[in-house]
Amino acid sequence: MPDRLRWHRLVAGPSLIAVLGAVVWGCGGSSGPVTLTVLAASSLTEVMDELGATYQRERPEVRIRTVFGGSQEMAERAGDHQPSDVLVTADEPSMKEAADHLADRPRIVAHNSLTIAVRPGNPQRLRTPYDLGRPGLRVVTGGPIVPVGRYAQQLFARAGVTVRTSSQEVSSRAVLDRVRVGEADAGVVYVTDLRSAGVAADSVAIPTALNVVASYPAAAVRGGHTEQAEAFVSWLTSPAARSLFGKYGFAAPAAGG
Repeated sequence: MPDRLRWHRLVAGPSLIAVLGAVVWGCGGSSGPVTLTVLAASSLTEVMDELGATYQRERPEVRIRTVFGGSQEMAERAGDHQPSDVLVTADEPSMKEAADHLADRPRIVAHNSLTIAVRPGNPQRLRTPYDLGRPGLRVVTGGPIVPVGRYAQQLFARAGVTVRTSSQEVSSRAVLDRVRVGEADAGVVYVTDLRSAGVAADSVAIPTALNVVASYPAAAVRGGHTEQAEAFVSWLTSPAARSLFGKYGFAAPAAGG
């Protein structure tokens, strides 16, 4: 009996080690889908949710987790060593704030434009951006470091109109909320956000010659899942992604943009 046991150890021992090794290797090689954390401007909320869901269906080995907020806030977070893989902002200056933390050159994935949000029925009878300089009018814009606020100032400069704002908000949606609840007569917002208001707000169109093109750059963040993040950023310029951006009112960048 001792001899038989000794023989069993000599023969079965190496096989058992090989099996255990295979099990350990298999566990390390199949840890499940990679989760990409995407830091995105709040004006991308609806479209980015659908973009992430579509990408996951195409790439089941990847999961998309999106965090929304102000572009400047997301840019700061990308540099604070918090979990992040992709950064998408509503303007290029915000993206430049995170330049030292990017793994590749930002790519423009979509464009937006501005409109003037007013209360239903347009009680102040506004017709053009020039009307925003009317004395006593309560006008709300984004703050000076907020993309939609910077774009609004560009609009006023083009129109040559001086606008005294009654409030400066942290985002386009915050501006829209002020108008919706009656705390402002007008606000400069993204056309895509105005669509989300439904019948709660009307708008006054801005002539193309005066309007401002808002650009949305995206880039992989250094220190994350770089390879998968760069693949996702590249996909955001694909025909499938452009179609979804268009569905929510965004415009596609020029080829190679």
